Amino acid sequence: MDSDMGAGNVEASAETGLVAFEEDSVVEPCVGMEFDSEDAAKEFYDEYARRVGFIMRIDQCRRSEVDKRILSRRLSCNKQGFYVKIRDQYGPVRKPRPSTRQGCKAMMLVKLNKSGKWVVTRFVKDHTHPLVVSSRPSRSSMDSKDRRIQELTMEVEHQDQLCELYRGQLITFLKNVEEQTEVLSTKIEVAVNSVRKVESEGQKHSRHR
Repeated sequence: MDSDMGAGNVEASAETGLVAFEEDSVVEPCVGMEFDSEDAAKEFYDEYARRVGFIMRIDQCRRSEVDKRILSRRLSCNKQGFYVKIRDQYGPVRKPRPSTRQGCKAMMLVKLNKSGKWVVTRFVKDHTHPLVVSSRPSRSSMDSKDRRIQELTMEVEHQDQLCELYRGQLITFLKNVEEQTEVLSTKIEVAVNSVRKVESEGQKHSRHR
């Protein structure tokens, strides 16, 4: 790790891969930083988020097509993206809820390399909102049950966002189907009227003969 990135303030345990911060120090992520596990990367970024003044969101991951193990993980700010609001005639009316999303692009992407290390391959530092340092407990101070609850809560929020997105896409698709059906009905009606007109004119010609 580069010395000007605060190498003296961080220690990586070879056994656990956990990152220890010195008091009042803020170690900033950088591309190339390595961790012994995905959890170690999560704990580091969560502690960084806590000290800088935002909340980490455990975001998307990419899995192996062979054994489904996680190969990369995106860790974002909880204000990442935008909440999709759907108001339409399809489906039940949902009560609007306040959204924390502000389109923030701050994130850290870690990937599993061939040696089994988790490496930072991308880091976006800047946030689109004010940062507020809180006294919330760090991820490393939580027990496994609390951490699991936090992860599942974040995953539910992420899946809820995806559901809203897919619902919007489905509604758009249904609208397109409805519009195309109307267009097709109009064309069929025109064709039927044309056929009737031709038949009517044919009958008139037959009578005149």
